Amino acid sequence: MLEIFEYEFMQRAFLAGIIIAVLASVSGTFIVLRRYSMISETLAHSALVGVAVGLVAGYNPLWIAVIVAILSAWLIEYLRGNFSLYSDAVLSIMLSGSLAVAVIIVSLGGAFNNSLFSYLFGSILSVSKEDVITIFIFGTLSLGILLLYSKELYFIAYDEEVAKVSGIKVKFLNFLLVTVVAIIIALSIRVVGSLLIGALMVIPTISALQFKLNFFKTSLLSLSFAILSVICGMMFSYHLSLPSGATIVLSVLSIFVLSLVVNKK
Repeated sequence: MLEIFEYEFMQRAFLAGIIIAVLASVSGTFIVLRRYSMISETLAHSALVGVAVGLVAGYNPLWIAVIVAILSAWLIEYLRGNFSLYSDAVLSIMLSGSLAVAVIIVSLGGAFNNSLFSYLFGSILSVSKEDVITIFIFGTLSLGILLLYSKELYFIAYDEEVAKVSGIKVKFLNFLLVTVVAIIIALSIRVVGSLLIGALMVIPTISALQFKLNFFKTSLLSLSFAILSVICGMMFSYHLSLPSGATIVLSVLSIFVLSLVVNKK
């Protein structure tokens, strides 16, 4: 069973997957509590536009994806905060528009190839040493920001209006949160895929919430579920020769179903 770690590419895959699991679960806790779960899918599709531009123009798709995802996150927060639009409506508009733009770009540029599909469904086994270093550096910065403002972000998630009255810089922290989430998602699509990253960011938190614990314990439980799903998914992927991104998502879905059954009883 441990022979899986004899290969360098599997070591890199496990390391990248665990880092992404930590980032996705921690950031996912805040967006789920804010009823903002669909932002993960929306920004993943926005990042896909950056991937398409990078593939067609010959630039590094990862960096273009990060830039486009951040700009999309800012636009979403601007529309939500300055116009009388519901959050889910804004996310739905951006999700549909981003996917349409991505399809048009790759169609015009003839970029429908294996590289694009690796970003759609994830290609964790092809993660390079440079990818791992990039994910670690930017992931550490993102995690540090979330932990630094964790109390304020939780307060905003609990009651945004009361947080404003209490003197918390709600607008700044909202933009900061969506920026961090955008960076995490853009970094994750290479590992999990743009079509699957939303599951890893949202489902562990929803599973942990079924146990009705306090915020800190819920965050730790969500983190544990995310890491466990990555490890189990990678094991199944290796031994059964299945796509890693899909097996990771199926693993976290299994944990979710199990959490429902346990708490129902």
